[in-house]
Amino acid sequence: MKYEIKGTIMESLEIQLQQGEAVYTESGGMAWMTDGIDMKTSGRGGLGKMLGRALSGESLFMTTYTCSAPQAMITFAPEGPGKIIPLPLEAGRSMIAQKDSFMVAEDSVQLEMHFRKKLGAGLFGGEGFILQKLTGPGMAFIECIGEVVEYTLNPGQRLKIDPGHIAMYEPTVDYDIERVKGVTNMLFGGEGIFLATLAGPGKVWLQTMPLSNLASALIPYLPKPSSSN
Repeated sequence: MKYEIKGTIMESLEIQLQQGEAVYTESGGMAWMTDGIDMKTSGRGGLGKMLGRALSGESLFMTTYTCSAPQAMITFAPEGPGKIIPLPLEAGRSMIAQKDSFMVAEDSVQLEMHFRKKLGAGLFGGEGFILQKLTGPGMAFIECIGEVVEYTLNPGQRLKIDPGHIAMYEPTVDYDIERVKGVTNMLFGGEGIFLATLAGPGKVWLQTMPLSNLASALIPYLPKPSSSN
């Protein structure tokens, strides 16, 4: 399998498949493709995994695209303006990502929901208890909104973050939350009552424009429904 990420603000992912190679994505995730690719939509793993995917922000059904010709091309596009992160995952290697960030992966990659271990992080972390966990072997691709900034944290080194800006992190990183100090800061600081903390060791990926922030910025410009008499 070969791939190329094209574009700048609105990137696309073009994948070249050889005969017998397959990738999967959520229903409706494909943008365009050439002849020579067979589609198969299924629950992929049964009812339990279907519900788990729904809780982690993906569709109940997944579509697998298998190359039936000597070679074929398929392209995927993200849900919003931002970046696509390629993840070459070795066998047994995992990555933790925010819900609804999975884009596409080779058929050998396992996608499942991931629970935060700490009650506080789940209740007040901004995105709930459930994340996405991808485990190799194989290539996977994550979509992030806005630009992406990467940090490698040393053991014990911490970052304090607005939770919506967390895109992905390695399983060695400890995720927790802490309360913002000072009543005035909590009420009028604009960052909410809680901040997320990521502590090393491990690598983290942060996104500059969470989808919820983008949606909030667009609301004032959306047409308002007319009231009926």
